[in-house]
Amino acid sequence: MKTALTIAGSDSSGGAGIQADIKTMAANGVFAMSAVTALTAQNTTGVKSVLESTPEFLKDQLDCVFTDIFPDAVKTGMVSSESLIKTISERLKFYNAKNIVVDPVMVSTSGCKLISDNAVETLCAELFPLASVVTPNIPEAEILSGMKISSEELMEKAARAIGEKFGTAVLLKGGHNMNDANDLLFHNGKSRWFMGKKIDNPNTHGTGCTLSSAIASNLAKGKSLEESVEKAKAYISGCLEYRLNLGKGSGPMNHSFRINGEY
Repeated sequence: MKTALTIAGSDSSGGAGIQADIKTMAANGVFAMSAVTALTAQNTTGVKSVLESTPEFLKDQLDCVFTDIFPDAVKTGMVSSESLIKTISERLKFYNAKNIVVDPVMVSTSGCKLISDNAVETLCAELFPLASVVTPNIPEAEILSGMKISSEELMEKAARAIGEKFGTAVLLKGGHNMNDANDLLFHNGKSRWFMGKKIDNPNTHGTGCTLSSAIASNLAKGKSLEESVEKAKAYISGCLEYRLNLGKGSGPMNHSFRINGEY
């Protein structure tokens, strides 16, 4: 069985963070492992408080995973401080990790800031060059590219700017401040659109975590980047269309089902 590691924060409500990642990876047919960067007290409406792991403890978690069950893919999510980012980068380089998906989590779906300003620069310098793909949403891409994004043409311009600046593939996710759910992959100097539709479902807590984890799962199984994105997008669209409702604002991100005969 292929394996995948999530390096991210814990979400006490279970809809995002490592909880969403583990459920998504399992639903996509890989064995999931985790290294916790922070404990958060949160639910679908916001983040109340955050308790960070120490760099030493995060290093121990990563060492225990890599020296026993080596991951076929790695996904990084919420990492809010420079020291933790540097620890992750150093360990990923040390173990020569492959198939790394970096979700540059900066702001939660509810609008809560999850990373310090000085950590953004460290994230770009330390983790982006290691990534097989970086998966920003529109607000995150605006920060990374330094431009306002209000059209598909500007999405293409921003994705290319980020990809060329940091030497990585970029999946720029539509949906934020856009009229559709079309995502753009910039890879090897070329752009490809993955078309989607806006689904009338308010339960979107954890969608970014779920998408990046599904991409990592498919990379772990040996799929190409484009095929991994395609399967991940189909997976999350199916989740939203299923409309599983767990509570007042909770999302359906972790329901297990088959896409084209596969998990």
